[in-house]
Amino acid sequence: MLPTLPLLNALSFPAIHRAQLHALQINLTYLCNQRCLHCHVNAGPTRKEAMTDESLALLHQVIDAHAVQTLDLTGGAPEMHPRFRDLVMHARREGLRVIDRCNLTILSEPGYADLAEFLAAQEVEVTASLPCYSRENVDKQRGDGVFDASIEGLKQLNRLGYGVEGSGLILNLVFNPQGASLPPPQAQLEAEYKVHLAEDFGIHFNHLLTITNQPIARFGSTLVSKGQFNGYMQLLRDSYRPENLDDLMCRSVVSVDWQGYLYDCDFNQMLELPMALPELIGRDRAHLRDLLQVSSLHSNPIITRDHCYACTAGQGSSCAGALQNQ
Repeated sequence: MLPTLPLLNALSFPAIHRAQLHALQINLTYLCNQRCLHCHVNAGPTRKEAMTDESLALLHQVIDAHAVQTLDLTGGAPEMHPRFRDLVMHARREGLRVIDRCNLTILSEPGYADLAEFLAAQEVEVTASLPCYSRENVDKQRGDGVFDASIEGLKQLNRLGYGVEGSGLILNLVFNPQGASLPPPQAQLEAEYKVHLAEDFGIHFNHLLTITNQPIARFGSTLVSKGQFNGYMQLLRDSYRPENLDDLMCRSVVSVDWQGYLYDCDFNQMLELPMALPELIGRDRAHLRDLLQVSSLHSNPIITRDHCYACTAGQGSSCAGALQNQ
């Protein structure tokens, strides 16, 4: 049983507001073939939550109605949702950039043998978790055998052209620190990854995205159990850089949970902090159907708590990697 997390302060983080909506990040399901220590959604093989056909139909309408440029699919393992491919094809027909946040090991799971070929045919951008180029470190964070399966998944993607210059098939890797520390400078670590993966395995990729671990859910509870929670929160506050505020992902992205409810980010979704929508009357949570009724989210207040310091600490952090070059 994981320990209870302390309440996160609602007052100390600066007030921020939305800019233009550019992307929808869809949490299709919490079902996953892995159970990683750093996972902020507590995904795993026993989770049952998955977006319904009704919510998916609304999502299609929102894509058609708004000037959304990017559909960012996450989970769990988003590919395990039975309508994953239908959603991808609809978004691509509408001209959207589609990102699949892939754990790599799903590519070798029974029933997913043709998944990589599907992603390539649809020109889906693959953003894949690989928290280290070392087998020992990856397996420690994500489970025994995950590193070898991840390397095989990367080789499979490379054979299809992913990460190969001129192919147009984008393959990005994601780094999360193993413990209560900030990621190293992204550019420096990317260079190290490229050298090690090319020399040791012949693997190529486009970019490395460094993401700061959020002090919530499974990782936050682990910090509490180790007596590191307060120290980590202090590190995040002490590393705050106000210049990161303008580039925060929550200013241009809406996070959608498996039930179709809206949040300012995936982390707020896990903390059950719904997006503020002044047009709401008689309801406390905004839903996909509300995006069909409003023309713009510009200037809407963003719900913040102390966990937001994780996105503004040091070089900054978002699902697209560091906010600042160092």
